[in-house]
Amino acid sequence: MASRKFFEQALSEWMKGTGPEQDVVISTRIRLARNLTAYPFPMLATNDQSKEVLNQVSRVLKNEQLSTVGKFEWVVLDRLNELEKKVLVEKHLISPNLANESRNGAVLLSENEAVSVMVNEEDHLRIQCLCPGFQVKEAWELANRIDDIFEMQLDYAFDEQRGYLTSCPTNVGTGMRASVMMHLPALVLTQQMNRILSAINQVGLAVRGLYGEGSEASGNIFQISNQITLGQSEEEIIDNLRSVAKQIIEHERTARHKLLNESRYRTIDRVCRSYGILAHAGIMDSKEALQRLSDVRLGVHLGIIQNVSPQTLNELIVMAQPGFLQQVTGAKLSPEERDIKRAQLIREKLAGK
Repeated sequence: MASRKFFEQALSEWMKGTGPEQDVVISTRIRLARNLTAYPFPMLATNDQSKEVLNQVSRVLKNEQLSTVGKFEWVVLDRLNELEKKVLVEKHLISPNLANESRNGAVLLSENEAVSVMVNEEDHLRIQCLCPGFQVKEAWELANRIDDIFEMQLDYAFDEQRGYLTSCPTNVGTGMRASVMMHLPALVLTQQMNRILSAINQVGLAVRGLYGEGSEASGNIFQISNQITLGQSEEEIIDNLRSVAKQIIEHERTARHKLLNESRYRTIDRVCRSYGILAHAGIMDSKEALQRLSDVRLGVHLGIIQNVSPQTLNELIVMAQPGFLQQVTGAKLSPEERDIKRAQLIREKLAGK
């Protein structure tokens, strides 16, 4: 049975830490896609073949080197209910694809939730490492270390010319997706975001929303990641992402100073108004909650609001999600009941209860 803390604690242990540039970069993620050479890739695998992949991967759990990284738990998706799967998606520990469409899907989770290895998603293995703040190299080193442990026991599908073979052609090569989750409210408020997005796309990077591909950028949170995996080394991909992310961080900070200098009272009003609504509202939908939390986060980093930590705001982003709300309540809720519960949880959290 999977540990209850994975489903009942909104804030992962790794998110309680601090990281560089945390005023703009919420977190950094490295994801590696790998497949086993002896089996058809998940989309074409039979039920028995995907079961065999599951068995092969589960044997890595016995590898002593894995314990040097940390304690891990093996979670089989078929043993979870729909709400528990939804919570893992909302905490970024598994993908919507693994939760909803996988055959014999499982995830290997580290105790602090910084590492999750998805099994039988779009690829046989998706190794994901998360770090707080702007830590692309550190996340890559951890992912590489875990990848080496798996490669000792599993025979990867690898081609000398093309690199790692994956289900989707856009992942072939390094199989690596490096991304930074950034909070960019000032660039949105000063109407510079469209120009920045167009420049990001021109340098081979993609911009997605809070929950990756297909999701919108709610609460001014954007995921910036590499698009190219073929023809570049892991180091080149990381260096490119780092250098572009550094420029975006500077642009966001400049825009924040501009807001304070040129629209000081409007900015203070916006921040304090959102804080007041979050602290007292009786009903709130998730879109409004994320937008108000974005305003308060901006206020915290501008020094307008003193009594709320960035970690509390990270926790509230997860707490505001539909799956987590219902998991905490222990019942399926209607949209209106969710909005009432969401407002209550936010009020209590901000009041320090």
